Amino acid sequence: MPLLPPLDPRRPLDGLTRRTLLRASCGVAAVGALAGAASVGWEQVAGRARRDPLPAGTPILVLVTMYGGNDGLGTVVPVGDPAYRDARPGLAWGADEVLPLDGPLAGPATGRDAVGLNPSLTGLADQWRAGRLAVVRGVGHPTLDRSHFRSIDVWQTASPDEPVGTGWVGRWLDTTGDDPLRALHLGSVLPPLAVGRRVLAAALPLGTAPSGGDRTVLDHFAAPDPGDSPVLAQVAASYGDAVRVGAALEPVGDRATGLLDADQSAATSFAAQVALTARCIRMGVPSRVYSLSLSGFDTHADERDGHAAQLARLDRGLTALRDALDGDPRAGDVVVMAYSEFGRRVRANASQGTDHGTSGPVLLLGDRVRGGLHGEQPSLTDLVDGDLRTTTDFRRVYGDVLRSVLHADPAQVLGQDPEPLGLLRPV
Repeated sequence: MPLLPPLDPRRPLDGLTRRTLLRASCGVAAVGALAGAASVGWEQVAGRARRDPLPAGTPILVLVTMYGGNDGLGTVVPVGDPAYRDARPGLAWGADEVLPLDGPLAGPATGRDAVGLNPSLTGLADQWRAGRLAVVRGVGHPTLDRSHFRSIDVWQTASPDEPVGTGWVGRWLDTTGDDPLRALHLGSVLPPLAVGRRVLAAALPLGTAPSGGDRTVLDHFAAPDPGDSPVLAQVAASYGDAVRVGAALEPVGDRATGLLDADQSAATSFAAQVALTARCIRMGVPSRVYSLSLSGFDTHADERDGHAAQLARLDRGLTALRDALDGDPRAGDVVVMAYSEFGRRVRANASQGTDHGTSGPVLLLGDRVRGGLHGEQPSLTDLVDGDLRTTTDFRRVYGDVLRSVLHADPAQVLGQDPEPLGLLRPV
């Protein structure tokens, strides 16, 4: 049962007073304060952009976590390999359906080596043709584990051998000073990757993007009242931040905010995260890392259409980010990296889906990226317990990003200096 009835802007408040709503919200605010101890408000973020803007030319990393285990074989499709069709007779995409990854970046994609992008990834295909998309194949870690929880922990802490209490971005923060805003998570709860030993990344809750009558109602509850206790004043301020975040979304990106799907709330949608990220970058917020997330990749059944729809959300969001930054001096500074905790098994299951697997592709996008195929494509027949072999250790990808985007020593963050992959052009 909800704590409070839903707000209907077409009706009077009917006894639901500002004080009643704020008191009922105190419990929720207390929980949120524990979950997102590094939470910041929009005014803090915008104020830093005015006082301490990020210099143009400074590289920016946008991390996109695809939660659930993205099917790499349905994303970067090995259409030329007969073993692909044999393993997935009801799921396989045909050579005439995919968006080919051929040309000078990959060489002629013919015969068994022919590959293509899922047909939903039209925007990324455009970036491939422009030389701005890198596909790193066979990325995983040496300690195979099909658990969502353990696998995402490995990817986000960059510690496959033993659990640790810090994330790789958090450890980078520890080496670069005490400013949490150097990394900004779009959402209310920090992921493990953003937790350092001394410094936590900042978390910017999205809230909602109210308009019209909805905004009038929230304005009412956000207005300061001299009779408020300190706790009520803090909760009122959080409503104010929700209103200001909503207002910040509007000028960026009709394209991004218009991408909200019916099954995604404005508080969590990937489109809203993209819109706010673009707004922050254009304003010059002094964040070097942005953390975004898109869930729904756990495709155990009816995968073909559902996975394509999920990839379309990713594609629309990343295309909207590029479009929103078009013409901005910082557009060329942005490198996007999209990854998932594991890939899927090679063979389809009885429900026309795929189960938890191991390695999969990592995608990098941006003007600084060396477009093309990187790393070795895992064999579809030489498997490990039915799973793809890992041909690229994920820490090699992180090493390239740390060196070329964050200008950091990988050994200080990863505990090792992985062999470079050459994914990014030197600045």
